[in-house]
Amino acid sequence: MSKLPLGDEFHVYDTTLRDGAQREGISYSVTDKLAVARLLDGIGVGFIEGGWPGALPKDTEFFARAAAGDLNLKHAQLVAFGATRKAGVKVTEDQQVRALLDSQAPVITLVAKSDLRHIERALRTDAAENLNMVRDTVKFLVDEGRRVFLDAEHFFDGYAFSPDTALRVLESAVEGGADVVVLCDTNGGQLPLGLAETVAEVVSRTGFRVGIHCQDDTSCAVANSVAAVQAGATHVQCTANGYGERAGNADLFGVVGNLVTKLGMNVLPTGALADLTRVSHALAEIANIAPDSHQAYVGSSAFAHKAGLHASAIKVDPELYNHIDPEIVGNDMRVLVTEMAGRASLELKGREFGLDLTGRSDAVGSALRRVKDLEAKGWSFEAADASLELLLRTELSELDSAPFQLESYRVVLDRRPDGEVVSEATVKVHVAGERVIATAEGNGPVHALDAALRKALLPHLSWLDSVELADYKVRILTEHPGTDAVTRVLVESTDGEREWTTVGVHGNIVEASWLALCDALVHKSMRSSQPV
Repeated sequence: MSKLPLGDEFHVYDTTLRDGAQREGISYSVTDKLAVARLLDGIGVGFIEGGWPGALPKDTEFFARAAAGDLNLKHAQLVAFGATRKAGVKVTEDQQVRALLDSQAPVITLVAKSDLRHIERALRTDAAENLNMVRDTVKFLVDEGRRVFLDAEHFFDGYAFSPDTALRVLESAVEGGADVVVLCDTNGGQLPLGLAETVAEVVSRTGFRVGIHCQDDTSCAVANSVAAVQAGATHVQCTANGYGERAGNADLFGVVGNLVTKLGMNVLPTGALADLTRVSHALAEIANIAPDSHQAYVGSSAFAHKAGLHASAIKVDPELYNHIDPEIVGNDMRVLVTEMAGRASLELKGREFGLDLTGRSDAVGSALRRVKDLEAKGWSFEAADASLELLLRTELSELDSAPFQLESYRVVLDRRPDGEVVSEATVKVHVAGERVIATAEGNGPVHALDAALRKALLPHLSWLDSVELADYKVRILTEHPGTDAVTRVLVESTDGEREWTTVGVHGNIVEASWLALCDALVHKSMRSSQPV
């Protein structure tokens, strides 16, 4: 552990590949598990729990591939998870315990019951045999050269019900040679003050090295984990992005972010903190789960400011409304322009677009009035920076003419005898001094309209071939109920190098889509270095 700043004094322990994989909707392949482990190791996690060898075939294969050289860890030690021997079975004859050794993992975490009710009702044994199960298994693995941690399952509930039973489980693990006894809030029902009190009491009564493992059923997993560290825990178990069963686990990025930036604990290698946002999003991609935009520290909205009052203060000093510099965790500050915006919001946004609004108070005021008027009609610019930039440049008279002008378009729907539904669109546009008419089919009216527009423009706008529709979102605005509702369309476009989003609003979904599509192409034209 000398490769990490705090060496073995403090453990950042990740269980994404075992506990995190219990989240509904996550199913890691072995290749996925190896990729996750590499990313976690890259930011300097001290221990990576790879799974339960012998219990799950994929986990067994993961450890086999890791041992064969498919996983070369620079900072972390690989951990195998498993249970103590079964009641009434010799530890040397327990196949599950043998599988832990066969994994070749240098560290093993054992889970053991520490709540008397679970011992008697779930394990169907008595407290004395449970203690023997813990002590025997830990000693056996330690004698085989493994470092052993003990997860005391349901510890806080068990300690409240029968403190002596819970403490004796910890004692039996330490007697067997366990390095750390981890207090687990398995049901996730604890609150920070009570949990911290229990942790401090256990540390004081036993003198043992204590760890913490928190579930998020009260939305307090990160707070509970930090409170436990402040109370004396020197080993904290987390999962990436808080993945886990039910409401999830303590979020690795929230816990580490707090330990480093708030408590001054240097728990990651130099420079690793700046990779938190990137790694969080990469792990979300592997899990096939959209990143949580509102996640603390690493979410895209973590440092986004919408209120005009905030923007006014940020214009003076960003630290007035940011609890840390976003760059510390690899994130960015964003200013959102909505109906709540003030002049400062637009001025800050203008800086993002490379616009100098100094001395342009009339244009800024006009743009602000335009934004508020459109927002009142259902437009939303906070997720459509490209459309906002076009609006600003138009008000500043800094936008060249659009690369094309629409004369008219028509879309028809054809339901054929075989049941196939095809849309056909015809557009008439003026581009490069010519009047062009083009017709195309699509699997929907918007698709057909986009295809026809591209067909008309591509011979004249060479850059158009690189532009693709990356996403298309429709929202029916509830202020206008029923089939007469106003529709808001967001179009996300990409040219392979960058992405931009535009918005259109209208009572007709096709017209709303047309407005967003046109803005997307005008924005690309504005940014393109090629002549129109």
